Amino acid sequence: MSQDGAQGRYTGRALAGGRYQLRDLLGEGGMASVHLAYDSVLDRQVAIKTLHTDLGREQAFRERFRREAQAVAKLTHTNIVSVFDTGEDTLDGMTTPYIVMEYIEGRPLGSVLDEDVRQLGAMPADKALKITADVLAALEISHEMGLVHRDIKPGNVMMTKRGVVKVMDFGIARAMQSGVTSMTQTGMVVGTPQYLSPEQALGRGVDARSDLYSVGIMLFQLVTGRLPFDADSPLAIAYAHVQEEPVAPSSINRALPPAVDALVARALKKNPNERFPNSESMRDECLRVAASFNATPPSIVPGAPAQAGSGVGSAVFPPVDQSTPAPTGPVQTPYQPTPNPYGTPAPPSQPASPAYGYPQQGGYQPTPSPYGQPSTPPPYNITPQAAAPPAGGGGKNNRPVIIGSIVVSIIAVGGLIAALLLNSGGGDDEGKGGGGSASASATKAAGYRGPDTTKKIESTECTEPQESYNDPHKIKLPDFRFKYIGSVKECLQAAGWELKIKPVDENTYGQGAVIDQFPSADTDVDPKKMPEIELSVSSGNPPS
Repeated sequence: MSQDGAQGRYTGRALAGGRYQLRDLLGEGGMASVHLAYDSVLDRQVAIKTLHTDLGREQAFRERFRREAQAVAKLTHTNIVSVFDTGEDTLDGMTTPYIVMEYIEGRPLGSVLDEDVRQLGAMPADKALKITADVLAALEISHEMGLVHRDIKPGNVMMTKRGVVKVMDFGIARAMQSGVTSMTQTGMVVGTPQYLSPEQALGRGVDARSDLYSVGIMLFQLVTGRLPFDADSPLAIAYAHVQEEPVAPSSINRALPPAVDALVARALKKNPNERFPNSESMRDECLRVAASFNATPPSIVPGAPAQAGSGVGSAVFPPVDQSTPAPTGPVQTPYQPTPNPYGTPAPPSQPASPAYGYPQQGGYQPTPSPYGQPSTPPPYNITPQAAAPPAGGGGKNNRPVIIGSIVVSIIAVGGLIAALLLNSGGGDDEGKGGGGSASASATKAAGYRGPDTTKKIESTECTEPQESYNDPHKIKLPDFRFKYIGSVKECLQAAGWELKIKPVDENTYGQGAVIDQFPSADTDVDPKKMPEIELSVSSGNPPS
């Protein structure tokens, strides 16, 4: 940790009955301050993080913070900053929670990146991949213990003078999600907006794959010198994480091989099911890619593409007192439908997923906007408008276009009617899953694949589910994917859980196979307030 603070600024202040004597201020952020301190009992230098007064005001948070610090203290790994002690004391008349950590003589990764950006434009890809692999090695240990970091960013990664990577601040973000009232009321965001996963931005439960998304953001930043998503407000940045697609890193840094683009693209998938399954697999891929190409200095493209999300804030979330209408364009409001972000149109029998939701075929289904639905339509119109005809008598030349448009419209309407007729055989039982057919159509198309009734789930998976790692009062939702719908229904009925079925045309797994679910597997849920479980079930027919 760099010693930027004024020497002696905190001399004379102490914690734990005088054991830890505060010295220099090493750094300060929105949550805490970090000081160099002297441990008079063990005669060593340590780093002490003191939580800000507003965080330490509530007993519920302090207790959760203490338990999290104890859990983090059990993490022992070369790439993890060790936690020695935790407690609370009084500073300036206020109760102050603190953590005593290993003192790292080095500097934050952000400072290392800034130096590389000044000299080269970005961090060399091989160096960035090896650092990322070390971060993932630390996460592998924490994830095995059920600890999700929730705030991976260059500011929480230290580099020692010998180049050893050290990840810190495990467990603090999770402690902040314990439902402390004053923090909720002040709208405090857990995590840093530029590195939030889409599920964090949506306020959904997170697991280890959320950290992998944040690692992907950090890797993008290291190899390009810039963030993939940025905007003029935290809300707009969160919107960009959910709605916008990042540019390829090689469009900014020409020295990057396609393998880096592919690695980053997978880590930044909106749907967690499409990311790397765990930190170990992503780490292996980082090391494989780093060994697969000859290291070359970064080559930054002049006038590289704009960051995804730039300008979203003013277009989608205009100021309240804005008197002029927002410019029209293809940007979606958070209250209107948006195209499927994976490029595949939704079937005619289903609407496209709304903003802030994932594709209806995916594991994460649409949810209402976390900011609430407006009671009246938005006061501005951002629906794309038709282009004006070219000047100079373009009416005559447009006639073939108009005729062609009419023909295309007739064909589209005919196709829609045909699709609706094919899907009409499902009836209401399809939507509620009350025991009706799980197929998407009444007929068996060419390429139809029958059911595999051997893929079963035991009813005890629902009646005796696993407890949540995060909250002892919650449970982890079972994984119903690729199981036959008949056994899944029995499981759900045994637990008294509600079910809704969405037919899907696919013939890889066979009729009745559960393709996806919402909420996703391992999501923390309250058994006393169980949500309706939505299952995407195969019709056995090939995609239309």
